[in-house]
Amino acid sequence: MNEYMALTSNADDLPSLYVNTTQPLHSLLSTASYRIGAVTQILENLAMRGDINTDSVILSDFALLCCIPLRDGCDVLDVIARRMDKEPASSREQRASDSKRQ
Repeated sequence: MNEYMALTSNADDLPSLYVNTTQPLHSLLSTASYRIGAVTQILENLAMRGDINTDSVILSDFALLCCIPLRDGCDVLDVIARRMDKEPASSREQRASDSKRQ
């Protein structure tokens, strides 16, 4: 895995937004959680409002607005999964055991 991976939400073929794949797992998880949580919160708030009258252009823009941080969060979760797949099981078990002691 490369040290930097382009986010799939980049607007064109020359990416400018990347994720550092060598960051600690807790940092990557925090980043993914923040982005997914922000979109979840706004969607939950809209779901509670009931009837929302708007046109299709605004809905399309809003959907895109939600998709970008969701895609970023999923990209970061993908990095975490790849890192965990590469890591030997004994290291994961040791880390889990250490975190339980703290």
